[in-house]
Formats: sequence, structure tokens, C-alpha cells
Amino acid sequence: MPRTIAANKFKARLLRPAKPADADWLFFVLPQQASDKLPTRSQVSVEGTLGGRPFQVTLDPDGKGGHWMKVEAELARAAGVDAGATVAVQMAPMAEEPEPRVPEDLAAALAANPGARATWDDITAIARRDWVLWVTSGKKAETRVKRIAVACDKLAKGQRRACCFDRSGMYSNSLSAPEPAE
Repeated sequence: MPRTIAANKFKARLLRPAKPADADWLFFVLPQQASDKLPTRSQVSVEGTLGGRPFQVTLDPDGKGGHWMKVEAELARAAGVDAGATVAVQMAPMAEEPEPRVPEDLAAALAANPGARATWDDITAIARRDWVLWVTSGKKAETRVKRIAVACDKLAKGQRRACCFDRSGMYSNSLSAPEPAE
């Protein structure tokens, strides 16, 4: 049963993203008051309910000191909502951070570098999530390739955290919520 905080109940308007054009998912930006109750301006995993249906998800920073939530098609269908609907949301940070989904290219690079893999296996799920976010937040393919190489080199040398990375997107303008299709 999701743990909820009464003060973190709010209503949100569901939006369809402009890109990709064939997206089957929706999203909403958290009200600033709800986002301010979260423990970080960076990614944070939460659990709760959307339209009475339970979910667990990692919120992304919106680059403005807040967060946005991707609503997968299955959750929207279960809650009986579509783009344009206003839905009741309850959420609270998860008691334990789940393991991040590691992109195939990063997983392959870690598998090929035993030193990097050893540090990777020894760090927290939050630290692994930050490395994944740093690698995947680059806009260009060549940036991603370079970041994977740098990450593996730093991990192999024992560096446990992705250093000097604006996890909130507020200062680098590197992270933001999707543009709505409206």
C-alpha cells in the first residue's frame, strides 16, 4: 500500500507531449507546493495514487526547481483518464530507492570494464541513478558516447558520484518537462 502524506495531495491536469508525435503516454508538472515537499530538486522516486490507482515512479526535474511525472498509458487507462483530464494525485517519497534502468550502451561499457563495474556494484541506487541521468541527459549522440567513456574511467578510479552535474537542470538549462501538444 503506498505511503501518502496528506499535505502532498493535489490535482493535476494531464497533458499529451508534443514529441514524439506518436507518444501513448501523458504527463503533468507537479504544483510547486507539492514539489517543494520532496527531498531533492533532482530525480526522486515516489509512490502514491493517480485517480485512485497505485503507482511507483521516478519523477524528473523540470529545470525550474520542480518536478514532472510521466504517466504511462497503462496507468492512465487504469485510472480512466486521458489528456486534458484533471486528476487527484497523492504521493510521497519511496522508503527505499529502486534500482535505475541502465541503458544498454552503459551496461555494455560497464560489463567491459571490471574496475568500473566493481565501483558501480558498490555504490547506492541513488548514485547509480545519478550516473544514468548524467549519461542520458546529453543532447547529442557523441556527448552520450563521451560521457559513457568518462563515467567508466571515473568509476574505475573509484569515483562514486557523478561530479559537477546539475541534477536539477536549474543552472544548466539541461532538463525540462516535455512541451505539451496543445
